[in-house]
Amino acid sequence: MAPGEWFVLVNLSFLFSKPTGITTYALNIYPHLVSLDPTLLVADPIPGYRCYSIPGNLSPADGTKGHILRLLWTQFKLPQIYRELGSQLIFSPVPEAPVYTSCRFVVMVHDLIPLRFPSAKSRLSYYHRYCLPRVLEDAQHIICNSVATANDLTDFFGIAPQKISPIPLAYDHNHFRVLNLPRRHGRPYFLYVGRQDPYKNIQRLIEAFAHLPPREEVELWLAGPTDERYTPQWQDLARELGIRDRVKFMEYVPYEKLPILFNQAIALIFPSLCEGFGLPILEAMACGTPVITSNISALPEVAGEAALLVDPYNTQEIAGAMNAVLQDPNLRETLHQLGLLRASEFSWLKTGQQTVSVLERFI
Repeated sequence: MAPGEWFVLVNLSFLFSKPTGITTYALNIYPHLVSLDPTLLVADPIPGYRCYSIPGNLSPADGTKGHILRLLWTQFKLPQIYRELGSQLIFSPVPEAPVYTSCRFVVMVHDLIPLRFPSAKSRLSYYHRYCLPRVLEDAQHIICNSVATANDLTDFFGIAPQKISPIPLAYDHNHFRVLNLPRRHGRPYFLYVGRQDPYKNIQRLIEAFAHLPPREEVELWLAGPTDERYTPQWQDLARELGIRDRVKFMEYVPYEKLPILFNQAIALIFPSLCEGFGLPILEAMACGTPVITSNISALPEVAGEAALLVDPYNTQEIAGAMNAVLQDPNLRETLHQLGLLRASEFSWLKTGQQTVSVLERFI
């Protein structure tokens, strides 16, 4: 392959085997970039695509060391690859790119949560405060996943709106769908899917669940990786409220098992204080599962009128919505139908086409 033909590099150095929202986005976006004939920078070759082999220790699977090694690789090795292949553009599905170089790049910014909810325990807060501003300044263009994130980019960094393209995310229509499963044995459950960081509002979620009438035989399932920094606090809270036996901490749930989990839930309850997009509510709606989510940040952009929107700072309001869904089968059916209609408006094909349209402007 002649060097001049390796025009677009797609940086997939962060991929690992337990996909979260960012990895899910990357895995679903690169197949729709085929018209650009991209070169994928990956540790393990992907059949059917032109790939360039990179080290396999750069992902979150390697913890803090992996993050540091990836940032060093991005800054020092990636420019060498760019020059070696005669590339014209790097597309990074995360907001990481080589700065103070001649590399031209477009980055995807998923959210600015580390700035809205900074934590001394999070390495991302440091990166967003000190490194991200330069990445954004040097970028040819910035893609983000919602108008809310676009507004944050302008508010925090003064980025001109014309340099930002909000492109919604999507879901796998073959994976997340109504399964028509038989009635589940055991107590029904409300479902939360995601990490357990404080901005996810787990404390108020558990407190709201505790406000449900005690006669209701219902559980709350928290699906997502437990975190030694926070999970013990939430477990102690459930114990103090006398509901520990009805709050289930599930650890990370594999991607292939999520559709069953959604399909059998009473509702997805996702009262986050801030999201760049909110993939779980879209995936739940695609499964026909009623959704209760926050009325702030990007979540109303995703949910539209197909979910119950609540003030995430109001525990009583969260509890009221949960109780309404629990008690009213007509409401559940309405949310089921509206959710399916809303989810049908999103597809990775649309997301990919819009992304290609942006990248083509800089090749």
